[in-house]
Amino acid sequence: MLMKNSLVAVGRVSIDLYGVEAGAAFDGEQSFSKSVGGSPSNVAVAAAKLGNHAVLLTKVGSDPLGKYIVNKLNSWKVDTKYVSELPNGLTPVVLAALDPPEDPKLIFHRQPNAPDTTIAFDSIPTELIDDCAVFWMSGCALAHGETAKSSLKWLEQRKRKSHTVIDLDYRPSFWPSIREAGVAARAAIANCSVVVGNRAEFEMAIGLTKPDAIAEKLLTDGVGLAIVKLGADGVMLATKDERIRIEPCRIKLVCGLGSGDAFGGALSHGLIHNWSIRQIGEFANAAGAYVATKLACADAMPTEPMLRAFIDEQNRLE
Repeated sequence: MLMKNSLVAVGRVSIDLYGVEAGAAFDGEQSFSKSVGGSPSNVAVAAAKLGNHAVLLTKVGSDPLGKYIVNKLNSWKVDTKYVSELPNGLTPVVLAALDPPEDPKLIFHRQPNAPDTTIAFDSIPTELIDDCAVFWMSGCALAHGETAKSSLKWLEQRKRKSHTVIDLDYRPSFWPSIREAGVAARAAIANCSVVVGNRAEFEMAIGLTKPDAIAEKLLTDGVGLAIVKLGADGVMLATKDERIRIEPCRIKLVCGLGSGDAFGGALSHGLIHNWSIRQIGEFANAAGAYVATKLACADAMPTEPMLRAFIDEQNRLE
């Protein structure tokens, strides 16, 4: 039975191979480190490591990589009841080059129909979607296949119920055009209570890049919480009653890939526990910074004691 304080995350999963050498491009010599990846999968791992019941809706291939992913998810206490196998499918692989570390270059190997694009609407119980505290949708899930159709139906089913989240998660290689990505993003936003993205993603979705203008547009259109990631300038969170900016943490960056997903898991944790937006912003911002000091994504997600210790350390630096 689904607990009322659960996160349900939908979307892609992969094996990520991280180039270990900072600054090394794909056309040079590299060695790689293996981890579980895929933004919504990482969010589920992050939320589970913080002590929440996290359910992941995705599919893997019927290959050893798929089995590796499920075993790792189980070890992190992610609920994998709805992580299924696609017969004869191949689990996606993503290559990452730290070129540069703050904005790694990615190559997605997903074949024409990656397993995670084949989730049927009627394969997931209605109450799983209705009853979770946080329903987390990755924008890439809207790009292709049966999962895209199901995802829009699930968002419509939620009817902007708190907390229905769209992480814009824009990857150009997933879409035929930026126009089509924008159409899908706007359809999702119309059914979400929380919208998360960076300035480039909001330009894709609603044609705006200034944080205050983004917030005004979203809140006017009925979104309850707008979150604009500002990179090295921190993050802005806005509701109709409050608007705050959280300053960036002081860190030595190793890899920028997993920080947004750590942010998402910590954001979900705060939403589940009904924190103030300042508490959520500070906690999620710190989670993103913590993971940016590590090479991997899922493997590097912190527990709450680890993250609290990191926040205490940051406070001593001020």
